[in-house]
Amino acid sequence: MQRLMFSLLAMLVLSSSQKDNTLKGTWEYRGGKFNNKISPAPKGYSQQRKYTDKGFEAYLLEKGEKPVKYEAGNYSLKGDTCLEIQTYCLQSQEMVGVVVRYSYRVKDDTLFLNATLPNGARVEDYWKKIKP
Repeated sequence: MQRLMFSLLAMLVLSSSQKDNTLKGTWEYRGGKFNNKISPAPKGYSQQRKYTDKGFEAYLLEKGEKPVKYEAGNYSLKGDTCLEIQTYCLQSQEMVGVVVRYSYRVKDDTLFLNATLPNGARVEDYWKKIKP
């Protein structure tokens, strides 16, 4: 009986320490770094990412205006890596279909994304979860 209780406790601890395999929810950009220079969150509008189990859509939100979708795509999580593939981009089409490999972590209600983009730029983004 004691072994059974220990086994059940061990399984509970291991399952609660594993990362969720989704970023599901709505996240708002709170700033970051671009090529090691501080990049504050924009003033006058906000940026949000809405993640589902496997996909995402990114929006610009400005008071009194309709939301503008500027990116969409698919993602997958493997360990501490988030692989994103854009399927839509409002501006440049050169990133559509390109895999971007982010190192990611979630601490409390903040998502940290770090990557070297295909154009060589280094980014570190901070996104705060605003909706589950």
